[in-house]
Amino acid sequence: MFKRKMIAWMAMIGLFYSCQPSVDTTSNQVSSPDGTLVLTVALSETGNASYSVTKDGTAVLETSQLGVRRQDGEFTAGLKLTATSESKSIKDSYTLKVGKRRDNQYLANQKVFTFANAQDQIMEVIFQLSDDGVAFRYHFLGEAGEQKFITDELTTFNLPNDARAWLQPCADAKTGWAQCNPSYEENYLMDISVNQASPTKAGWVYPALFKTGDNWVIISEAGLDKNYCATRLEPKSPEGEYKVGFPQDAEQIFDGELYPESTLPWYSPWRVLAIGSLKTVTESTLGTDVATPAIAGDFSWVEPGRASWSWVLLKDDMTNYPVSKQFIDYASDMGWEYCLIDALWDTQIGYEKIQELVDYAATKDVGLLLWYNSAGNWNETFQTPKDMMLTPESRMAEFKRIKEMGVKGVKIDFFGGDGQSVIEYYHEILTDAAEAGIMVNFHGCTLPRGWQRTYPNLVSMESIKGMEFITFDQKDADVAVPHCAMLPFTRNVFDPMDFTPVAFSEIPNIKRLSSNGFELALSVLFVSGVQHYAETAEGMQAVPEFVREAMRAVPVKWDETVFVDGFPGKQVVMARRSGKNWFIAGINGETEEKALTLDLSFVKGLQGTMINDGMTNRDLVQDQITVAEDGQLPIILKPNGGFLIQLSE
Repeated sequence: MFKRKMIAWMAMIGLFYSCQPSVDTTSNQVSSPDGTLVLTVALSETGNASYSVTKDGTAVLETSQLGVRRQDGEFTAGLKLTATSESKSIKDSYTLKVGKRRDNQYLANQKVFTFANAQDQIMEVIFQLSDDGVAFRYHFLGEAGEQKFITDELTTFNLPNDARAWLQPCADAKTGWAQCNPSYEENYLMDISVNQASPTKAGWVYPALFKTGDNWVIISEAGLDKNYCATRLEPKSPEGEYKVGFPQDAEQIFDGELYPESTLPWYSPWRVLAIGSLKTVTESTLGTDVATPAIAGDFSWVEPGRASWSWVLLKDDMTNYPVSKQFIDYASDMGWEYCLIDALWDTQIGYEKIQELVDYAATKDVGLLLWYNSAGNWNETFQTPKDMMLTPESRMAEFKRIKEMGVKGVKIDFFGGDGQSVIEYYHEILTDAAEAGIMVNFHGCTLPRGWQRTYPNLVSMESIKGMEFITFDQKDADVAVPHCAMLPFTRNVFDPMDFTPVAFSEIPNIKRLSSNGFELALSVLFVSGVQHYAETAEGMQAVPEFVREAMRAVPVKWDETVFVDGFPGKQVVMARRSGKNWFIAGINGETEEKALTLDLSFVKGLQGTMINDGMTNRDLVQDQITVAEDGQLPIILKPNGGFLIQLSE
């Protein structure tokens, strides 16, 4: 009912403007550089601010609310639009250490709308429209020394009522193993009504994917600084209207902040919406385009790479000296850059033996990564080393110690929360690690939200139900195939994801449904600054040599990414270029064989190899191929299957 009333109200506004020829009807609009996206700002009779978005004249977002409720002032109703800036072109270029594209260009049109509330307090809403989407954020002006507090954000994203959604529920705080939730580790609900409520009280996590008509929309968040909490979408979306939600009460640490608080001036994070075809939104870099630029410093020491690690298939007892040494040899044999030694290394190996492993690994051109527990008293995890990250003093002492030992990076686990105090903790760890010269990978954690641009030493974050869950429970293994076919369209669009893929051998007590071609393809489909491969040395020796050679060849640093084919949860084919080498990978998320004709016109005439599934889902075959001059390549995707193509320019 509310949506229908608002549509009627906007129609009346349009009629009013059409009867007032002296009014500039474009002053309340901003468009993308190519003119296909148009955002319109409106103010109701009661002073409620709203916006709407069209793509090629078709509604993508209907009337959606703007506003913030601050403890010292309401910016929700009774607002006056006091100023509208001229449209300004925003240009930016930047390079990423980690991501689907190394060199990035951003071009957008910006317009700032200034509102005053009943107390004449000022709130700006900054809109930026690029050809691939919309970004906007709030700005509170002033120089107040005292803290200001936000108690609610009224921002909504109002999808047409017939739109469809692909969403991951947000686990409720303090649920799950050892009370570690939320850590963005739930399975997606796919192709659901925009009226369907989340099964959890916490709502839905970003990125959230929608389809309305011919257009796709990915909603996320970027530029999250220490002065705001991470947000999500609230669990209920009446008539397709999703509201920004704040964390639950238990999502704070150190007795610190839960909701946003800061002095003035104060910028909120960016609300990010990639909009367009599935190709447009999947290739979009909008989540890093508006992220905070890199902190000052020389980060030439940050080197993305591939890693072996024992824990995901062998678990806790195998975190010991002889097994770790074997996995260093394994990484060396595969030409991988790193070996991760996971939880309990401090008690089951010890610092003295870790030093021996670091020195041994150096002779093999392999760098060591070490696991840490982030947790204080906010969950019930027991794994050590624990508590070393909690204070700046203990954190820097540990970082300096392992840096002097020759350790290259850390994996820090078990955060479980999105309150502002937790977000501050992430920033402080990343800042200290950067100063110490340590790469960072977070697990059991929130979404990166573009932090890999701000902190070039952040090589990856988990924030996904990854390979470990497939090893834990058959019910997760049963849905892993469509789950993997979702991730290039959602979680991995803007940010690195440490899924820890690729297991060719059988998993103890689990029936793996994915084929070995499927597993091989994940090495390319999933983007992570350090790609931790699940397979063991024994499992790798059991596959053909051409598969091992492919696993040696697949890089993690990408110059270019092209979406080729796919549909969320059903199938995906992506092409990535590193230097003059192209890697094209595809997976089938369903149980029926599919015949596809791929448009590879961007690599027409190139020659190379294709590894595909053989007679069984554990067999792999390799063929020589040449992409025809028309760029068309027919291919068969086996049920739950996959392939990898390698081409050279």
